[in-house]
Amino acid sequence: MAASSKKVIISCALTGSIHTPTMSDALPVTPDEIVEQGVGAAEAGAAILHLHARDPRTGQPTPDPAVFMQFLPRLKQSTDAVLNITTGGSLNMTVQERLAAPLQAQPEMCSLNMGSMNFGIFPLAERYKDWKHDWEEPYLRSTDDFIFRNTFRDIAYILEHLGEGCGTRFEFECYDVGHLYNLAHFVDRGLVKPPFFVQTIFGILGGIGAEQRNLVFMRETADRLFGKDYEWSVLAAGRHQIPFTTMAAVMGGNVRVGLEDSLYLSKGRLARNSAEQVAKIRRILEELSLEVATPAEARAMLALKGADQVAF
Repeated sequence: MAASSKKVIISCALTGSIHTPTMSDALPVTPDEIVEQGVGAAEAGAAILHLHARDPRTGQPTPDPAVFMQFLPRLKQSTDAVLNITTGGSLNMTVQERLAAPLQAQPEMCSLNMGSMNFGIFPLAERYKDWKHDWEEPYLRSTDDFIFRNTFRDIAYILEHLGEGCGTRFEFECYDVGHLYNLAHFVDRGLVKPPFFVQTIFGILGGIGAEQRNLVFMRETADRLFGKDYEWSVLAAGRHQIPFTTMAAVMGGNVRVGLEDSLYLSKGRLARNSAEQVAKIRRILEELSLEVATPAEARAMLALKGADQVAF
């Protein structure tokens, strides 16, 4: 599978809900930090910024729309990047909580997880002894008995109320092969229309493993299911981030980096911000003679409604 001539969309996930403040001082927590890192990532070449919110005092993931609204308008004003809000939230939020900010903001794009799954981040708790906040260790350890809920009814609700209701399109997050088939089910029902932005995810405990053959298999499966109706993107957890995104780009895909997915820039070296990771993958892409998509080009490729149509 050779690279296509189309441009590569770089997505950047700034903070997420997996890593905790103890793990890296660079992890953005406050609205000011999220704005600063978002602007930096966009200037480095990210066309899409994937956004979660955190309690500014503790760094704990929060679904509070008021916190989102402390950085969404500022990012819109400071950069042309597509602002992509999570509907996954964090591991202890209800679907209604996860949708509170997206339904208020009505963004161009949101993430949408395509299936329920075991989502195990408890091994991370063994790497640290001294914690900045009391919530961190129990939050991580509780995931050995946790199912991340995304039922067919949940997904249909989000597609209807946020997709059809707000004109928002989705980054369909697929952690395993079955999730691709779940997406195909909603395509068959007419609830999802092309072009689809399919984000295949590797290396999360509970999802498909970060092995090269799995990358190829997920791509081949998506090709069989969606033909030319989709844009493929890849992210991989931790040390797999850059190798997997590089392989995906060579195979004609788009890429996602950022501190949500990995805290490191290279082996043993923590990234100072997400922009460093964006700059690194951009250098690699350009060395491979691949061109990076601008936000305007990404909007056209994904048929987004435009930044002037959001509610912030």
